[in-house]
Amino acid sequence: MTVNSSNQPGSRQQLPQNVWQELCSLGPEQRYRAGSRMLRQGDSGTHLLALTEGLVKVIRREEGGETTLLAFRGPGDLLGEVAVFDNRARIADVVALRPCKAVVLEAHRFQAFVERRGLLMELMRQTLGRLRESDLRHAELMTLPLCVRLARSLVRLVDLTTPLPAGDAPLRLTGLTQEELAQAIGVTRNAVVGGLQQLREAGAVETARRAITIRDMEALRFWAQAETINGL
Repeated sequence: MTVNSSNQPGSRQQLPQNVWQELCSLGPEQRYRAGSRMLRQGDSGTHLLALTEGLVKVIRREEGGETTLLAFRGPGDLLGEVAVFDNRARIADVVALRPCKAVVLEAHRFQAFVERRGLLMELMRQTLGRLRESDLRHAELMTLPLCVRLARSLVRLVDLTTPLPAGDAPLRLTGLTQEELAQAIGVTRNAVVGGLQQLREAGAVETARRAITIRDMEALRFWAQAETINGL
């Protein structure tokens, strides 16, 4: 599940590998620290990012100061392409939850590549597919017990992440708030606090301010699959 230096796409990447690699050859690769803002809401779409390693969240800042979680993205995803296509200001921030690598693609070079390769309809299908996938996942979660919802969301974040820590080393997700987790699974922040407490007691996770560490992936996957177990 590791992304190598050749910018090999992750399992979620829908473009053919040779097309993805050609795309990633069009710009320099940049590293981003966990917690850094990779794209800023309100900026113009002068460039986009091809994510090759790490994990990010997409959040929208509202006028009242609160934020709304829109999505999580992993390797193989394009970030900020909408502002490039419609030539408008970015509608959300992209923030690194883990150390990330991404190829910086200038708008005009990306647009020329898409036109040359005839990729516009394919990219539009991918964007719509991600929206449908998100809606279906949210609808499915609404039928499940709280801790199952929470465990499934955390498992998905792990599955989106590359590279994974070697061996049995814990995976630490930084910059993820309890409010954002609550938005992701459709519950209140207080409910998330209670759910995380149960997962801590099971030894699956540890929590700190704006950070969640996955201590026992096997235990977390057990909870994620345990929708019929009493007491969940």
